[in-house]
Amino acid sequence: MFERAAAEAGFALDGSQTAAAERLARLGADLSARRRLFGAGKPPRGVYVWGPVGRGKSWLTGVFYEALPLRNKRRVHFHEFFREFHAVHARHRKERNACDLAVAELLSDCRLLFFDEFHVHDPGDAMMMGRVLTSLVEQKVTLVATSNYPPAGLLPNPVHHHMFEPTIKLLESSLDVLEVAGPHDYRSRAKSRTRTSRSRFEGGGYLWPGSERQLREAGLEPPAAAERQTVRTGGRELTARAVRDGLVWFDFHELCDERTSTVDYLRLADRFDTWVLSGLPELTSGRRDAAQRFANLVDVLYDRDATLYLVADAPLADCLRGDALPIDVNRTVSRLGLLPVPPFGGPPSASTVRAAAVPPR
Repeated sequence: MFERAAAEAGFALDGSQTAAAERLARLGADLSARRRLFGAGKPPRGVYVWGPVGRGKSWLTGVFYEALPLRNKRRVHFHEFFREFHAVHARHRKERNACDLAVAELLSDCRLLFFDEFHVHDPGDAMMMGRVLTSLVEQKVTLVATSNYPPAGLLPNPVHHHMFEPTIKLLESSLDVLEVAGPHDYRSRAKSRTRTSRSRFEGGGYLWPGSERQLREAGLEPPAAAERQTVRTGGRELTARAVRDGLVWFDFHELCDERTSTVDYLRLADRFDTWVLSGLPELTSGRRDAAQRFANLVDVLYDRDATLYLVADAPLADCLRGDALPIDVNRTVSRLGLLPVPPFGGPPSASTVRAAAVPPR
C-alpha cells in the first residue's frame, strides 16, 4: 500500500518511512481484528510519528487513514480540535467530569483519532491537553499523532516544562514513538518538480516593497481610509483595513501584536477565504509573542487553504532574521516558501529562506 502510493507520488520510501509504514500497517490489522470482535478487548496501541518538516509524516498517516476501512475514525488538526473542545467544554464547565463529557460528546463512537501537527506551547493548553489525553485513554480511543517534536520536546519552555512531564509520560506509555527523519525534504522537492497544481494558499503572494502598483498587479486595490471597519470575533473587536466579500485586510500590528488567539484566527477563517496582512516587521526580541501568533496564523490559513498575501517593506528572509523566531519557525518558513514573490515569477526555495532566516541555535 505505502510502496505503491510512494511510487505513484514519484519517490521511494526511505528507511525511517518504511519502519513507520510497517508499524501503521500493523495498527490497521489490529484495528480490523478488533472491529470483527465488535470492539471487545483492549484497544490497539497508538502511534506518535515525529520528525523535521517535509519528511513525509502527514503523507504516511494520510495514506493509512484513507486506506483504513473503519467507519468510526476521525482526522483533525490540533488547532481545530481544541477550538471545538473549548466550545463543548464550556457547556459542561459546571460538571465535575467536564473534560470527559466534552471528549465523549466530540468523539461520540470514534475509535481512532488522528491528530495532525501535535504541538504544545501554551501552559494553559498543556494542562488541558493532559486531561484530554487521559480521557482518550479511559474511553479506549486509539490515537495517531504527527508532530515536529518528540514527546519530550513538547512545551519546551523550561519555566513550564515540568508541568507537562506527566502528560509526556502518558504519551510515551500509551503510544509507540517513531521518528521519521530521512535525508530529503519532500515538500521542497515536490515544489521544484512541478507547479501545474496549486492550492489556494499558493495562489497568494509575498509582496515587497508593497507599492500601490505592485498591489494592483496582484489584483489588490489598496484600501481607502473609509474602508476601515470593526470585525468581531468571539468577544473581541479587531480593526480591519478593508472587508470585501470573502476578503479581509489587516495590519500585522492589529492581528499579531494584540492579544489575539488561535481560536480568533479560526473564527475569522470561517468567514474569510482571502487574507491580506500588511506591515510584516522584522521579528525582534520585543515581538516574541507576536512572532508566535504569526506562526499560528500561518498554520491556520495553510490548513484552511485560504489565500494569503503578505505585504512587507523587505524580503521575507530579512523579516525572519530577528531573534524572536518561534520554535516552529521551520514549519512556518516551509509554508511561506510556497507564496509567489512577484515579479520574480516563482516561490522562493524554503531551504534558501531557512538558511538566510534561521540563526544557529
